[in-house]
Amino acid sequence: MRLFHFSDDPGIEGFVPRPVGVPSTRPPGRDWLNGPLVWAIDEATQPLYFFPRDCPRILLWPTPATTAEDRERWFGASDARMIAHIEWSWLERLNRGILYRYELPVGSFEDLEDAGMWVSRQPVTPLSVETLSNLPALMAAHGVELRVMAGLTSLREVWSTSLHASGIRLRNAQGWAATPDAPAR
Repeated sequence: MRLFHFSDDPGIEGFVPRPVGVPSTRPPGRDWLNGPLVWAIDEATQPLYFFPRDCPRILLWPTPATTAEDRERWFGASDARMIAHIEWSWLERLNRGILYRYELPVGSFEDLEDAGMWVSRQPVTPLSVETLSNLPALMAAHGVELRVMAGLTSLREVWSTSLHASGIRLRNAQGWAATPDAPAR
């Protein structure tokens, strides 16, 4: 297994646990996830972070429970393993984006059993760092289809389907905060 942390900073020598910048509502007993942690993502779900840091995005993928109807509605004829949605206003930044992927030792990390996310309560020294560019091509190489749209609010209902939906930095999406019943991500 491999774990990664993505950043726009190429010179991180070590990761120190720190609280999240914008706390999320957590299930009972999981408030500690807003506290000081080092966050990592596993290899399978790393495409969640093939984006500029503040880029709002929604990624979908089938699960064993996904119905044929949901697959057809949201994926259509696509054979991608994931579909990533962003707003047009972010496309140029995505195309110009450069990221640094830090590989982390797995020893101190705990699996959150949620979309490939892992956390460490201890400082972590990266094993290596790799520069990533041409982010749309990187997504395609990992089986991710990129879909660009005017806004993401029309996707809010995807959380009530049988697909897995991950929304990241949605507070930066056009009109997201004003959308009733929108997941706070």
